[in-house]
Amino acid sequence: MEWRNIYRGLFMGASDAVPGVSGGTIAVVLGIYDRLIEAVNGFFSKDVKKHLSFLIPLGIGVLISLFALANVMEWLFKNHPQPTQFAFLGLIIGVLPFLYRQSNMKGNASGKHVLMFLIGVCLVGSLAFLQEGDATIVTDYQASTYLWLFASGFIASAAMILPGISGSFLLYVIGSYWTIMNAITTLNLLVLGLIGMGVVLGILSMSKIIHYFISRFPIGTYVLVIGMVVGSVFVIFPGWPTAFVPMIICIGTFALGLFIAYLLGRIEYR
Repeated sequence: MEWRNIYRGLFMGASDAVPGVSGGTIAVVLGIYDRLIEAVNGFFSKDVKKHLSFLIPLGIGVLISLFALANVMEWLFKNHPQPTQFAFLGLIIGVLPFLYRQSNMKGNASGKHVLMFLIGVCLVGSLAFLQEGDATIVTDYQASTYLWLFASGFIASAAMILPGISGSFLLYVIGSYWTIMNAITTLNLLVLGLIGMGVVLGILSMSKIIHYFISRFPIGTYVLVIGMVVGSVFVIFPGWPTAFVPMIICIGTFALGLFIAYLLGRIEYR
């Protein structure tokens, strides 16, 4: 078992609880994105034991983080949204040099790669113009509600595995975010089971698509991924604080994010 994946899962789970931050982006930051896609895509292959040794510790970390940090991240996002978002901005921007080196793009870039980069930026950056849906917590469950929750898990997880596209943000848009967060904090097993089935199906489906492109067009796919990560900056950026003290705090959390990205880059991309 690759037990170091537990701490990676903690990062991914914490990010998945924050609307605007993508678990796929954090996987890129941690340098395990292509390995994650390979492991999920090979779940039913003859190398399933090898892939499970990667996925199980990662899943443990994600679950621990979601259940242990859901309330913390929710509190930070509600009460200190700008410093929290600036910390994630620093984390994302700080890893871009490492990601660029890993893409093997230097000396191999062409006009089509520039186009792929711009497509990635625009694809994710356009999410900044989407409006949030209903923030009501649903407690009266009917057949249509269960179907809606299953579909929410599928949509969110399929998006979540794409760098820059936040699954939790899409849950915000379709209005199921707070209902799902409430199910996590109250341990509503029926709701969590339905969402979990949607999540698994969404991840398996999207990973096959991504694996196809990574294996056949590695540089172009990574250029697109870098564009999507850059585009996520426009989604997460909350605007500059107008007061002096909040601005200093945001600069400090941004610097903290950069420093963490530097440490992760030295550890994960060496």
